[in-house]
Parts: sequence; structure tokens; C-alpha cells
Amino acid sequence: MSAEFISIHPDNPQPRFVKKACLYLREGGVAVLPTDSSYALCCLMEQKSAMERIAHIRQISKNHNFTLICRDLSELSKYARVDNSVFRLIKNNTPGAYTFILPATKDVPRRVMNEKRRTIGIRVPQCKILEAILEELDEPVMSCSLILPEEETAESDPVEINDKIGSIVDVIVDGGELHPQATTVIRFEDGQPIVRRVGIGDPTPFE
Repeated sequence: MSAEFISIHPDNPQPRFVKKACLYLREGGVAVLPTDSSYALCCLMEQKSAMERIAHIRQISKNHNFTLICRDLSELSKYARVDNSVFRLIKNNTPGAYTFILPATKDVPRRVMNEKRRTIGIRVPQCKILEAILEELDEPVMSCSLILPEEETAESDPVEINDKIGSIVDVIVDGGELHPQATTVIRFEDGQPIVRRVGIGDPTPFE
């Protein structure tokens, strides 16, 4: 079996193709989706077996910290505890290429949070295809950058992705060739932002 390869317009996502991609996710599948930083391996949060498949593809520990991709801040607030000042700071800088490390709420399964810190990485990316998929799903997706074993950077060409892993994922959404860069990672401790990694997102507002 090979993955369904779905080309979606990056600026005007076609609803019928968006619905088709979502069907695979709802059925417990592993999807390759474009983001505003790179292509990512994605699944729904409750799909434990799909997360295990992603860990196998990446050859990472099952305890690897996945990132929860949300469509907006109201959804973010369901899965992370944020006070008013943190909320405003995140609101002023999203959507964008940031990963925020925040205290997880009880709605986050233990297997997807940092067990020691009880935190969760959350993103609100600026990508119209991904926004359309999240809107159709009406729930977030768990994600992991598509960096294959022994590689240092994320995959950028959906055709090459299909050649490499099309037989072990369920759907590949072609959003065009990307220029992958890491997100900027911001961790909040006692309401104060700490820049943990500088990537494509401007770190200045958090310094």
C-alpha cells in the first residue's frame, strides 16, 4: 500500500481535498502535513498507535516530546494553563513559527506531555492548508518534524517524501516545496518567557 498523495493549494485550500486528508486522520492514520516551518508527521492526540508509528518512522523514543498544533488561542487555552499576561504575549505573536512550552492541563494525556515537568509544546502556525485541516477536524493534531533518521534537517519536497516514506504513512498533503527552518522555542516559567531555541520566529518580543 502507498500513501494517498493529495495536492492542496497553499493559498486557497480546496475543501474537498481538505476533507479527504482529515478522513485519514480521523481513522487513526499518520499524515504528512505542511506547516509554516517544515513538513511534519501528524496524528490525532488520542491515537496512541499512530504516535507509536511516528516514533518508529523517526526512530525516536516513545517518550519524545510531540508538539500539539492548535488552530487558535481558545483551543490552546484548553490544553495549556496560561495567565492573562502570558495569553496576551502569545496572542500578539501568533499565528507564527513558534513553539511554546507551557504547563499542561488535565485534558492532555500523560503520554504526550513532558512527564517530569508536566508541560506540553504547543503551536499556532501560520499555514492556510494546516488551518483548513484543523478547522475541519475541530481538534488539534500531534506533530513531530519530519526529520528522517541520520538526517539533520526536515524534509522539504513532498515528492521526495513520497518516494522515501510513502509506503509507511497513510496520507501526504502536498503544499509545495518548503524551505525548512526550525521554530523558535519559548518556555514559560512562572509566567516569564525564556528563549530556548532561536529559529524562524523573531525572538525579540520574548527577550
